[in-house]
Amino acid sequence: MIGMARERRLAEIFVEVADSLVEDFDVIDLLQRLSARCVELLDVSAAGILLADAHGELQIIAASDEHTRLLELFALQHDQGPCVECYRTGTARTNIDLTRPEATAGWPRFAVRAHETGYVSTHAIPLRLRNRVVGALNLFQTTSLRLGDDDIALAQALADVATIAILQQRTLEQSHVENSQLETALTSRVLIEQVKGVLAERWNTSVDDAFAAFRSYARSHHLRLADLATRIISGGFDTTEIPAPAPGRPEDRRG
Repeated sequence: MIGMARERRLAEIFVEVADSLVEDFDVIDLLQRLSARCVELLDVSAAGILLADAHGELQIIAASDEHTRLLELFALQHDQGPCVECYRTGTARTNIDLTRPEATAGWPRFAVRAHETGYVSTHAIPLRLRNRVVGALNLFQTTSLRLGDDDIALAQALADVATIAILQQRTLEQSHVENSQLETALTSRVLIEQVKGVLAERWNTSVDDAFAAFRSYARSHHLRLADLATRIISGGFDTTEIPAPAPGRPEDRRG
């Protein structure tokens, strides 16, 4: 996406985000959309947003898709990987060639798994507010095409928007409130992960399709993803009310 078309789309996305930042908005759903918009605007293959938990370890909060192999790459970065370095230093790590051992010597498990999954380059952009870094935006590419300075600047702008969404623009100087908001977001993601597994098993479908059906139902009924997930896990919601996804092709079920 280049030139005026991308500028126009970017303006639309920031309006979409501004419209979403209302009281009691669904932060998980917004971050999912931001992840998808990263793929759309930057011409990368996949994107994920990772947050640091109370122990300073990175946890996945949203991804451009829910395929197991991609989520495993994010999960590996709780202790190693470009996002860990990005989070600890507050500095972006960009255009990392996953095919070069010297470029990935510090995180061999991550690099090998990423390359096996089909990615040849990756980028880590800090989620930061002033001097505080709360996580990282992770981008993957299946080609060796480099991201230019303008693309990196756009990626940082999208990461900044994600940070604002997570911290909800409230009492940002109060670290105890900030930490509470981060923990709430991470807890919500854990509940959603559980529901994905429950629905995928119930429908005999991929977790990606299960998540799409769950998210579609929540949005059409004006429910926050975490609230609906809590009701399902507690047994207070009949999941037969959610339309099951249409049967997919066998290759779509590998997850």
